[in-house]
Amino acid sequence: MEMHTNAINWFEIPVADFKRAKQFYSAIFAYEMPEMEMGPFMMGMLPYDQNAGGVGGAICFGEGCEPSSKGTKVYLNGGSDLNNVLNRVEAAGGSVVMPKTEIGSDMGYFAIFMDTEGNQISLHSMQ
Repeated sequence: MEMHTNAINWFEIPVADFKRAKQFYSAIFAYEMPEMEMGPFMMGMLPYDQNAGGVGGAICFGEGCEPSSKGTKVYLNGGSDLNNVLNRVEAAGGSVVMPKTEIGSDMGYFAIFMDTEGNQISLHSMQ
């Protein structure tokens, strides 16, 4: 089996209302989300450092994009302390499902929230 640096190359979070989802993710990450049309889909790019080889992802609106709390789990980078992002979730229209929780020694912390579209998303940070 060929071993890769990252388990994923790209991910998409399906959204039902692009404008609402863009406002939500822009608010919790405190940045202006860039938009891009890709064929019949509208994408909102999540923050990542492509020049440093970072793995990116986007919110995605279009036919077949159906938000779900029961689909694939995505852990977004919560930065140095995921509470910086998590503390903005409710004000942006989402809800916290699980507060910041320690995973185990030297594995960091995670938290889970529901976005405005009904997706269950997780955050991870080392502090």
